[in-house]
Amino acid sequence: MRRKLVVGNWKMNGSLASNASLLSGIVAGYDGSGAEAAVCPPAPYLAQCQQALQGSAVSWGAQDVSRHLSGAFTGEISATMLKDFGCRWVILGHCERRGNHGESNQLVADKTVAALNAGLTPIVCVGESLAQREAGQTDAHCSAQLGAVLDALEPEQLEHIVVAYEPIWAIGTGVTATPEMAQAVHARLRMQLKEKHAQHGAQVRILYGGSMKPDNAAELMAQPDIDGGLIGGASLKAPDFLAIIAAGA
Repeated sequence: MRRKLVVGNWKMNGSLASNASLLSGIVAGYDGSGAEAAVCPPAPYLAQCQQALQGSAVSWGAQDVSRHLSGAFTGEISATMLKDFGCRWVILGHCERRGNHGESNQLVADKTVAALNAGLTPIVCVGESLAQREAGQTDAHCSAQLGAVLDALEPEQLEHIVVAYEPIWAIGTGVTATPEMAQAVHARLRMQLKEKHAQHGAQVRILYGGSMKPDNAAELMAQPDIDGGLIGGASLKAPDFLAIIAAGA
């Protein structure tokens, strides 16, 4: 059985003072029960998270990684650097990276391989815009995004990735896909994973990343193929984040 996973994506938010309060609140309120829990802060705060979370039940990761190992790539951060700070996870292909930085499906696939080679667990994001959903393109669009990553992996590598479905139209808008709408996409993603490898594909955790909150988390995570959440704004408030984690019990 797949254990639920709840990951906080802090995006470009935080400060040393606010992070300290948030992290202490999460650690104090989480004993390892419920869903597995992780946070992904902005890169400058990885050392702070490592210090605050070391030895706790909460793991941590990054919001992006370079596809390159090292070299003349100003501003980029390699997977081995993330490992130096104890990262377990890295979010890849988030719609804000794809949209704001022009990240292609192939680039996301390359980053996924780099992360796996360094021993990180990639959280590979896929999702459609409102226009694509209204045009009936959800399946084709999400399938192409995930397919580029799957084409770059060996079947046995599937057990070392996480997939996150993030309907772009439901991020930061307060609009959430109904549990049935989300499950339908998750089920199709599951089918695609199982086509790569039946056993490993069945075990991949698929998170929902579209405005999951304390009041809808339990209903969403009750769906058979929704294995947790990639949480944005609600992860910046310890009580809300803890409530979502508890909903994944």
